[in-house]
Amino acid sequence: MLALSSMTGFARSHGTSGPTSFEWELKSVNAKGFDFRTRLPPGWDEIEAVVRKRAGERLSRGTVYANLTVKRANALSAVRVNEDVLNAILRIASDVAGKIDAVAPSIDGLLSIKGVIEVVEPEADADEDKAAKAAVAASFDEALTALVSMRNREGATLGQILNQRLDEIETLMTKAEAAPGRKPEAIRARLGEQIAALLDTSDRFDADRLHQEAVMIAARADIREELDRIASHIAQAREMIGKGGAVGRRLDFLSQEFNREVNTCCSKSNDLELTNTGLAMKNVVEQFREQVQNLE
Repeated sequence: MLALSSMTGFARSHGTSGPTSFEWELKSVNAKGFDFRTRLPPGWDEIEAVVRKRAGERLSRGTVYANLTVKRANALSAVRVNEDVLNAILRIASDVAGKIDAVAPSIDGLLSIKGVIEVVEPEADADEDKAAKAAVAASFDEALTALVSMRNREGATLGQILNQRLDEIETLMTKAEAAPGRKPEAIRARLGEQIAALLDTSDRFDADRLHQEAVMIAARADIREELDRIASHIAQAREMIGKGGAVGRRLDFLSQEFNREVNTCCSKSNDLELTNTGLAMKNVVEQFREQVQNLE
């Protein structure tokens, strides 16, 4: 039996490799399909394909946001003057000074020109870089395992809630089935009273024809088939929840079928008690559908 899984979850993992420290932050939210989005620091793009593949192997639905933060200890940037740019500026300044009377450029003015001063990042050691990326990939697996675990815990809670909603639907279905107003004889009796009232007010009505129409209306008003299908849907839903796995889409479809049958029950009802029971069932079905939206 597979575990039910929610589509929402959050997890973190962190570690170090040589001078490199890093942290993964994973967050997943509801979605119709599977969508994996990463935010990686410069120079770490090559790891995206690795983590995307691993996430796709363990998750089937939900939008997953993966954010990686990386820092290097003792990695001081160096500042240097771009001699080529500076010499070019000085030549231009000398040419201009020969044509107009101008103050000679100051050192701080020259250094403030874009491109004269460069910030140079220290070169990374190839072996250190390879080891750091392997460690970051392993740390992603750790965060992914924690995310899956959290989604499973929430899925177990959702399973309990969904079974509670199914129990409520079944109770209301049983109540609707036992309602005196849905019995064919009760329906025919109400129609008979209405026909009698019509015949009392006018002699233009054909009594035999009216009684035939009443029998047809009574047959159409019976909700036996709808109640049977609701019972079947309850059994299917419980089976899916019991088996677990990625059943969110199938349960969502089943909740639509629930809603269709309950709506038909309400539209056929001409009894106040049965109508109220149908409306209560419709409310529970909607609660069931809302919770199903969170399942993978």
